[in-house]
Amino acid sequence: MPERHVVLGVSGSIAAYKAVDLASQLTQAGVAVHVVMTESATKLVAPASFRAITGLPVSTDPFELTNPFAIEHVSLADVANVFVVAPATANLIAKVACGIADDLLTCTALATRAPILVVPAMHTAMWEHPATQVNVETLISRGVGFVGPETGRLASGGWGAGRFARVEEILGRTLALLGRNGDLAGRKMVITAGGTREPIDPVRYVGNRSSGKMGHALAEAARDRGATVTLVSAETDLRLPAGVEFVSVSTAAQMYDATKAACDGADVLVMAAAVADYAPEQKALTHKLKKSSDGLVVRLTPTIDILASLRDVPVRVGFAAESENLVENARAKLHAKGLDLVVANDIGGPNPPFGSDESEVVLITPDGEERLERQSKRAVAERILDRVAARLEPS
Repeated sequence: MPERHVVLGVSGSIAAYKAVDLASQLTQAGVAVHVVMTESATKLVAPASFRAITGLPVSTDPFELTNPFAIEHVSLADVANVFVVAPATANLIAKVACGIADDLLTCTALATRAPILVVPAMHTAMWEHPATQVNVETLISRGVGFVGPETGRLASGGWGAGRFARVEEILGRTLALLGRNGDLAGRKMVITAGGTREPIDPVRYVGNRSSGKMGHALAEAARDRGATVTLVSAETDLRLPAGVEFVSVSTAAQMYDATKAACDGADVLVMAAAVADYAPEQKALTHKLKKSSDGLVVRLTPTIDILASLRDVPVRVGFAAESENLVENARAKLHAKGLDLVVANDIGGPNPPFGSDESEVVLITPDGEERLERQSKRAVAERILDRVAARLEPS
């Protein structure tokens, strides 16, 4: 049984079917998901769907003797590390706000001491009704968190606020709550990602092949271990990680400014971004340069070295993409910039890391080196954060 437990309360909104996807993604993340359904919810989604996804009993009746959690609502309340109500109807929100406990879900909500995360889903008029808004404000004042609702097309065919939030957003917020007591809890981390783009004209730019996947994996892993994360990222095709502060940049100069500002009071800086070493000296920012048979000469000038410039952060991690002399060049970077760790990528091998979901790296510290065999970027991120956590002074 996983060590992390989420009680997932499902009430009678038409969006109840989306909770199956949420349960699936939580389970894939290694979380034990204990589903509690209202009677209305069972009319919309069969409990067997959740049972098949989670591998655990689904609780619907407080007097069902075959369920080890059903006879006493406090059992579910006690097992929960986080209690997520998704979807939450206006009726369910009103009951919890007023302390009404007339079914297993509301009894569990009243009994639990775990953080509660509510995901509303209802018609716009019901969401905007003054009574609902007062109930939401009451729950927020008691420390209950909310995700959504979003504005969009509703099941009724109308358009407005009340749509179930993106599952990725709910997942990220839940994992962040589960990691609130992790080994990086209370730490502020700044992580950069993506490849900067240095404009030649409004259409063309000097860039690189970075996908940003490593930086995003680091941000999500750090979030799940309790850190407060700021992700400074150049343009990528990736979804924004939920539960982190996101700062979008384009050029190396913009990344320097944003990273410098974010590092105020930071404990850790991880420069996973592929920052351009050079930028065009002259830029045609207002018009596109026309193609010419004479060719085009672009003079490049060095960009600022962000890691070398930001030396006040207690723990600093750099990345080195090398096509030869991998360890030697990465170690030289470690010493020249006074880093705590360099993650060395071999880009000259048969499996270059660009755009891949996996990486094969060497972790280099002042004390030695460790070669990591090819594995998922998330697994590599966890190993990097193990090293980071070990180098942080006790808080």
